[in-house]
Amino acid sequence: MILKKNAITGEMHGVSYLNGKVTFQGFSMNVYSFLIDGVLIDTGARSLHKYFESFIDDADFDQVLITHHHEDHTGNAAYIEKTKNTPIFINEKSIAQCVDKADYPFYRKAFWGSRKPFYGKPTPTILHSRTATWEVIETPGHAFDHQSYLNQNTGQLFTGDLFVQVHTKLLLSNESIPTIIRSLKKVLTYNFEEVFCQHAGFVSNGRVALEGKLEYLLSLQQQVISLYSDGFSPQEICQKLFPKKYPIIKLSGGEWDALHIVNSILDEREVTTK
Repeated sequence: MILKKNAITGEMHGVSYLNGKVTFQGFSMNVYSFLIDGVLIDTGARSLHKYFESFIDDADFDQVLITHHHEDHTGNAAYIEKTKNTPIFINEKSIAQCVDKADYPFYRKAFWGSRKPFYGKPTPTILHSRTATWEVIETPGHAFDHQSYLNQNTGQLFTGDLFVQVHTKLLLSNESIPTIIRSLKKVLTYNFEEVFCQHAGFVSNGRVALEGKLEYLLSLQQQVISLYSDGFSPQEICQKLFPKKYPIIKLSGGEWDALHIVNSILDEREVTTK
């Protein structure tokens, strides 16, 4: 598998970043690491280590916040642990998992590399950086341990993989649309001005974008339930709502699929109607 890799660095509204990208036959995936006020948010992918290494080496930070345990966000945590005397905070639910050797499918290792074990510390509910106070917001759905971080002084919200894009077309097999809906509702109760996403980067009109995603998912949820009530099977609903077949479905062996969107909605419906 021949992969092309590159990265760009920049600064937006006082937030420095590195955006690393991996491309295979026209299909690409990217991931951001952000730096503000002595806080590094996520560490990028191991496969992009040569880019993130220089970014990390040059960065001035004294603590690391991890949004969730996925390998494209924790890939260089072990390098930081080895080279920096700084705490790496992550949801306590996934600390034990990160100490072990990472176990995930081959295609993800090909794109993102093999994440080395590291020792994280449980993220406090409220934490302090050099000049700011941060609130840690539990936002599961994409991952069981997913957290978003709000800089209360600047009004900047770092959303990890909660946003990514307004119109969700594919889902990982262990993701949950109803849980993501609840997480979006939760973050929208907070006072923030700007949104930084680990895959979309700086999101213009961030609150409006999150509201748009919530509205889309609520509408999608209602469509799925309505079609199911009319007698359509999950596969038929998927074909009706998501006729396009993306390359990642085949590449991932079905770990990514629009069918997971439908099933996650119906699974929760079955639980609530019992």
